[in-house]
Amino acid sequence: MSSHPSEPRVPAPSAEPDEELVRALYREHAGPLLAYVLRLVAGDRQRAEDVVQETLIRAWKNAGQLNRATGSVRPWLVTVARRIVIDGHRSRQARPQEVDPSPLEVIPAEDEIDKALWLMTLSDALDDLTPAHREVLVETYFKGRTVNEAAQTLGIPSGTVRSRVFYALRSMKLALEERGVTA
Repeated sequence: MSSHPSEPRVPAPSAEPDEELVRALYREHAGPLLAYVLRLVAGDRQRAEDVVQETLIRAWKNAGQLNRATGSVRPWLVTVARRIVIDGHRSRQARPQEVDPSPLEVIPAEDEIDKALWLMTLSDALDDLTPAHREVLVETYFKGRTVNEAAQTLGIPSGTVRSRVFYALRSMKLALEERGVTA
């Protein structure tokens, strides 16, 4: 399952709910998962708690699959939670309560929802980077500056910018994987 000693081993589900599995998943992942989901649901704590509960139930139901996986369970949990939030949002948007067609013009299209969720995840992952790594990525990727332009703007050598971009991208990849984003 995982080489991390703090990571619980996921036992196969039995006819009765495995209380130890649920406790281990909750103890190890519920807090960070709740913090992540709260951002996805705009701070609606009750909805976030429901999403975390549903995510942990699905983890218990898929314990056999999780046992065969390598690495941390958290990326799987984050992906499931994100999909539950997206599915919930889409199902609420599928049948608007309004009878007047004019409010339908303000309902965001799916692409806007996906884009907003992606930007929230990306922003959250950027917050995990060191300030030095974050600033070189902002200058080079988000502002579109060349390495030399970024170096001049930041007042550091261009070789330092290249090195920081390399390590920042590695860190960013890990931060996104922790949030369930895969290549």
